[in-house]
Amino acid sequence: MLLWAYRLLFLPLLLAASPYYLWRMLRRGGYGAGFGERLGFLPRLPGKTPGRRRVWIQAVSVGEVEAIGPLLAELTRDGGAEVVLSTTTSTGLRVARERHASACLAIVSFPIDFWPCSAAAWRAIQPDLAVLTEGELWPEHLLGQAKARGVPVALINARLSDKSFARHRRLPSAARQLLGCFVWIGAGSEEDARRLRELGAGAVEVTGNLKFDVAADGALPATERAALRDELGFGDNPGAIVLLGSSTWTGEEAMLVDVLRRLRDGGCDARLLLVPRHAERREEVRELLARAALPFHQRSAEGPRAAAGTLVHLADTTGELRRLTRAADLAFCGKSLPPHDGGQTPVECAAAGVPMAYGPRMTNFRAICAGLEAAGAARSGADAVAVADCLAALASDPDSRRRMGAAGAAWHEANRGASARTAERLRDQAR
Repeated sequence: MLLWAYRLLFLPLLLAASPYYLWRMLRRGGYGAGFGERLGFLPRLPGKTPGRRRVWIQAVSVGEVEAIGPLLAELTRDGGAEVVLSTTTSTGLRVARERHASACLAIVSFPIDFWPCSAAAWRAIQPDLAVLTEGELWPEHLLGQAKARGVPVALINARLSDKSFARHRRLPSAARQLLGCFVWIGAGSEEDARRLRELGAGAVEVTGNLKFDVAADGALPATERAALRDELGFGDNPGAIVLLGSSTWTGEEAMLVDVLRRLRDGGCDARLLLVPRHAERREEVRELLARAALPFHQRSAEGPRAAAGTLVHLADTTGELRRLTRAADLAFCGKSLPPHDGGQTPVECAAAGVPMAYGPRMTNFRAICAGLEAAGAARSGADAVAVADCLAALASDPDSRRRMGAAGAAWHEANRGASARTAERLRDQAR
């Protein structure tokens, strides 16, 4: 019943929402590449190799694409599996092809969850196991195609945000049907596992967060870190304090600019490295910096190397955050100040040994933030003023930064291993 209601409503709802999605596509760009694949017209794949299971993994965007890197290595290490990787966003597709081409049989755009499009993709891929990541519950994909073909489906790195959990609780029957399609679910935390079980999921196991294994490079050696800071234009003073705005959203850059001014007015040689979550906001952030009359370097327009003495480096590019994080002395995690909600991952800062602060809205990383704060690796502020005060205080306290950075690196190391655990369970399901 749920499936047929979904099929009947999908097209009119898609048509009603198409102006919004068309606007997003035009704003972000890149959707022309692989557009046919979104309709289910996938390239012809090689025939299946005897003795090798074909696994279709769907990773939504750049964060999920990066998170599955170590998992792909585990799955394909012994030649027992061949992976078809799909992703939803154009940036995710580009990053996937840049980083995972050698590990995958094919990398394609995920088809829209409309009956004929999804069916065409399933016919082309013919998976022995389908894998979704984090919170994806696609009715056609699960109830229509996988169920009709008798193909097992697993959910990995599973998490439920406050909003998603509340939404599913309002439709408990639909949630039970969708979650009942999974033969196995690997949850990112105990809290996620509890929520999934409450909604009716079975076979839930806490495997940990895959992102711990991706951000595994640790702090850079001193010479490499100095070279990176020199590239960013901060190398003229080795003692400068580099404040990172990690995956910032509208309004958060203005708070960080105010912190930069406050520190510099107080005699601290502070620099600001801004990495907006969405690169297409570059003009909005550029205009903010121009109004602030601060010398800045725009990475997308002027190249990666900035002139010495740069005060603000605007890294309006994609896929560089993990590397750039290692230049910072202190970080703010974005999407954590109202009106935004959910937060951006703090794991990369912890792995790099960078102390961090964030606002009250890190709801998508509740368990992770609780662990970081208990370890003494991060601090939370109740609002923008409190966060700004926290960042200013830490910028003037090298001992606290050192302790927090070491605590974050130790906490991160203790939480690694999710990729190996997840790969082992997926091998069991694909047999």
